[in-house]
Amino acid sequence: MDRIRVLLVDDHALFREGLAGILAAEPDFEVVGEASDGLEALVKARELAPDLILMDVQMRGADGIEATQRIKLERPATTIVMLTVRDDEEALFEAIQSGAQGYLLKNVHSSDMIALLRGAVRGDAAINPSLAGRMLEEFRRLAEAGSDRPDEPAATLSRREQEVLSLVAERATDKEIADVLHLSLSTVKSHMRNILAKLHVSSRHDAARFARRTRPVGRRS
Repeated sequence: MDRIRVLLVDDHALFREGLAGILAAEPDFEVVGEASDGLEALVKARELAPDLILMDVQMRGADGIEATQRIKLERPATTIVMLTVRDDEEALFEAIQSGAQGYLLKNVHSSDMIALLRGAVRGDAAINPSLAGRMLEEFRRLAEAGSDRPDEPAATLSRREQEVLSLVAERATDKEIADVLHLSLSTVKSHMRNILAKLHVSSRHDAARFARRTRPVGRRS
């Protein structure tokens, strides 16, 4: 039986060692390499051609979501499962949009993780049940919103509003946006009010999620 070649990516060496020990006890897994950040993960993925990558979401340097996007562009057949300590809906949706096959919390039991990883390699989604429920709720919400508003709301944004929204998606503050676009702070706040109204969302957080969800993969910086 061919073993599943695994690359471990996490900026905590102790956590990588623990994962490696768990996987080493399984006859169908083989840890072929480790990386401590997203950039190193990309290099190791090119060198080692793993079947499966376990990727931390938040790391110093290039984060896991950016690394997932870049690796999937080069190696679409590689299965990537995100590991995180944070129960974060925004990161979950970004990870899935970026090409991840799963998103697991680090408090998952080892036996459950192994079963989910085997399923991920077969093409199943590897997601904690609580997070899977949230995904279904989000898909239902988007479907309902789409049926209520057949016209794409982003199409109604002005060019300047699109520029502001793009910076919001990169987590820029109003002051940072004003500096980048050479606008006054009050003008940026006015643009934000218009963006929220046109996108039919109630918060900056929701506007940022909309922007990341609709942005082409190759445009994430």
